Amino acid sequence: MTHHPDSAPLPADAPSLERERTKPSTGAHDVGRLIGLDLARGLAVFGMYAVHVGPAPSQGGAIGFLMELAQGRSSALFAVLAGFAVALITGRRTPKTGLAGRQAVAKVVIRAVILSALGTALTMTGTPVVPILAFYGLFFLLVLPLYRLGAKPLALIAAGWALVGPQLLYLLKPVVGGRAFPTVGQADGIVSLLFTGGYPALTWLPFVIAGMAVARLDLAATAIRTRLALTGVVLAVTGYGGSWLALRLVPGAAEAIRKTAGGQGMSSMSSAPPGSEGIFGDTPAGMLVASPHSEATLSIVGNTGVAILVITACLAAIDAFPRLRRLAKPVIAVGSMSLTAYVYHIVAIWLLDTEELAVPPLYVLLGFIASVTVLATLWSRFFQRGPLEWLMGRATGIARRIR
Repeated sequence: MTHHPDSAPLPADAPSLERERTKPSTGAHDVGRLIGLDLARGLAVFGMYAVHVGPAPSQGGAIGFLMELAQGRSSALFAVLAGFAVALITGRRTPKTGLAGRQAVAKVVIRAVILSALGTALTMTGTPVVPILAFYGLFFLLVLPLYRLGAKPLALIAAGWALVGPQLLYLLKPVVGGRAFPTVGQADGIVSLLFTGGYPALTWLPFVIAGMAVARLDLAATAIRTRLALTGVVLAVTGYGGSWLALRLVPGAAEAIRKTAGGQGMSSMSSAPPGSEGIFGDTPAGMLVASPHSEATLSIVGNTGVAILVITACLAAIDAFPRLRRLAKPVIAVGSMSLTAYVYHIVAIWLLDTEELAVPPLYVLLGFIASVTVLATLWSRFFQRGPLEWLMGRATGIARRIR
């Protein structure tokens, strides 16, 4: 099975990349919030695995439905969590200033450089997956000038960017070329990172900025969480529902999309991954499709809504149900080392050549999930951070030398 970049990751970390641990004096609510974020990251990791090695959504049934849910949404969740990570590093509720601010900025820059290098190395393995880490490195650098802004201006910038970015990309497409993914094993260049790659910065930055905005809120307040959850619902309905309506109400839109998508039925128009026709297909109607990685405004809006809902649900669940923290400990362990989990699965895909395995994709997926869960659970019993997270922490420690 060949995987489109939607099969995208993350990692998001995509993954959410590295968790900013709290100091011993941190209150219980803050610790709960970090654990809730790790739960969200763990779920995103599993969703990412489903996209990269799991069964095709087209198989239908309950499994096909779950695979469809992971398409595009897992990587968007990781991108939103990446924005949250930037806010944690630079001062979550109150942005750091002075020496602390300069050191925080240096930490983000160091992380960006390391992620770019690591992402390039993973790309050079030639796996069918489009690694997101190099894109993440660029995202971190591009949003850095916004780190002192509050939740409201960040939310407005994210919304404005989601409205303008896809349209700008559509206009630039004749100049930069259609979506032309690098040859397998070839590193992404700056044009790919900004415009034509699996996660073009021009249309993915709204996710990161939205994550920064969410991090600025008082997430311990029930009223804030409730409003945030309702916002997620509104965004999801607006994105996916708006696409569904637009394809039926705009004259000729559905037919134009059906032709570029190879004759797929109307029921799949809002979820089918884009083909080789390019980011928006070869018709403006492609900008109405909320499919995974369509890079259209409605897709960004819908995926952001889902990401906000998942994060809010995980934060609320961890606080409301103390027993859940124990039951979900293996998933939380995976989330606490999501960078390691992301690199682990890319390397495993490369070494095992999963496309050639004579094993049903569902069993391959279960094997990936089980193995990373066991490894993360055992590791977390002896160490606070995952191996790559620990190395990242050591590398960013250099920032403390800034005076």
